[in-house]
Amino acid sequence: MSQKIIRVAGPAAQACDMGASFMGEVVKLGAMGLIGEVIRIEEDIATIQVYEDTTGLMPGDPVERSGEEFSVELGPGLLGGIYDGVQRPLGLLASGWGNFISRGAQVPRLDRSAKWDFHPIVAPGQMVTGGGELGHVLETALIIHKIMVPHGVSGEVAKVFPGKRTITEPVVELRDGTRLFMRQKWNIRKPRPVHKRLPSTRPLVTGQRVIDSLFPIALGGAGIIPGGFGSGKTVLEQTIAKHSEARIIVYIGCGERGNEMADTLEQLRELTDPGTGRPLMERTILIANTSNMPVAAREASIYTGVTIAEYYRDMGYDVVALADSTSRWAEALREISSRMEEIPGEEGYPPYLAGRLGAFYERAGKVTVAGRQETGSLTIIGAVSPPGGDFSEPVTQASLRMASTFWGLDSQLAYQRHFPAINWRTSFSLTHRAMSRWFTENVGDKWPTMIAKTQAILQREEELEEIAQIVGADSMEEKERAALEAGRIIREGYLRQSAVHPVDVCCPLPRQMKTLETILGFISAMTAAVGRGALLEDIITSPLVERLLRLKEAPPEGLEPLMESLREEYRTFFDSLEEK
Repeated sequence: MSQKIIRVAGPAAQACDMGASFMGEVVKLGAMGLIGEVIRIEEDIATIQVYEDTTGLMPGDPVERSGEEFSVELGPGLLGGIYDGVQRPLGLLASGWGNFISRGAQVPRLDRSAKWDFHPIVAPGQMVTGGGELGHVLETALIIHKIMVPHGVSGEVAKVFPGKRTITEPVVELRDGTRLFMRQKWNIRKPRPVHKRLPSTRPLVTGQRVIDSLFPIALGGAGIIPGGFGSGKTVLEQTIAKHSEARIIVYIGCGERGNEMADTLEQLRELTDPGTGRPLMERTILIANTSNMPVAAREASIYTGVTIAEYYRDMGYDVVALADSTSRWAEALREISSRMEEIPGEEGYPPYLAGRLGAFYERAGKVTVAGRQETGSLTIIGAVSPPGGDFSEPVTQASLRMASTFWGLDSQLAYQRHFPAINWRTSFSLTHRAMSRWFTENVGDKWPTMIAKTQAILQREEELEEIAQIVGADSMEEKERAALEAGRIIREGYLRQSAVHPVDVCCPLPRQMKTLETILGFISAMTAAVGRGALLEDIITSPLVERLLRLKEAPPEGLEPLMESLREEYRTFFDSLEEK
């Protein structure tokens, strides 16, 4: 019996005589061979999620089964690549089909002709198991690619083939005749196994002061960035991709505008790795499924990206997967669900929305990798685009229950040119306390006290702002006005950060501590001076305040003497006020 299409509804199609098929099987539809995945089976009728535009597909068109699950191909050559939602290399597609890619276009996901210099670490007679390391190749100047035994495979090594090899040539042969290659496949919807999950006790340092100081995300944690249109979600994720301490970056553009992805690519190509001076793209992978690409492939894109990220995590690297945005992914899920005529949940989203989001974020973590005693981490950060900035909508609320870190963006802050526009009143980090020991040991003993003092200043400012809006700031006591001024100095001099300034765009932790220590010292001296009777107007009109606010933009060369000079100047200034 031949399988054929009996119904087409948008990105979903139904085919008959599919009783031998299975969930997740990859199929090809029609004369053009459009890629699809079986997502439901009822007797011999299979519902297929089509990853390409179904225009022209009609009942009676043939369906070809592959007998394989929907998987990505993993191996050397991924880094620096740009792929669509189903891991087709866009550069190779563009060279073959131009700017408008034909439907059904198929190209190898990894380069079959490239030769990699394989350096084995195993020898004949040695036993290997799934996840164990066979050897390595130099994938880029920045990253050593470890060749691992596929999960589910074990045995005794019989032959080893060192030297220049392609990914289609075996590098190891086992005693039972099993040949192992530099490439392997993995089902995108199935998390890669690990030996043990470890507690997250250290942060992912991003170089963004408001994040690293007040709301740090754990290395191997999960965070979300909800915010309305224009609040800076994409800019913040791109900044984290460029300047965080992660070794590998997987950026997933899920339903974003094409010009934003083009800008991201151009910027990443121009950036250099601070440690080696090499292009940052040599440790970055982009998954691009823009808003004009098929909606079904958008649903698969975040799984494609996180599976590739898990693969590099299993090599022992610290990996960050950035999904921009999960709201577009949820919209694709909603459209596919409606085509399948499922009962809708809140706001039309499928009832299993929270479960799918949870399964995605739970793939983050710091782990001991399977097959060897080596640790790696995967940090997942997802942007959420709630309509109208309404954080009570289903995607934000479902994500909120899964994430340990919440960076709530505020459109009002964005309109004030306050970047990052993270609202310190609504954001939180559930893992901050677990990482306090790491901050104490690696940043300074004073760090927890300084952060607590900063939070207290911001909290006091929030309380006084309500009073100021009622009676007016001029009617308040001097010490209350001084508390408002202290909050302003913290916000503008420390939390506010430029995304384009060559110095301020990224602030290392040692500089963060020195800057905050100088600012808090000034605020303490100002508060004490006002308490002794000094006029606040004499203080805030002093050029010292402006210099303090500009301290974050000072070049790193000579920063310590500059800070010490500033401290000495404001001590002398407050002494003169007291004498006056």
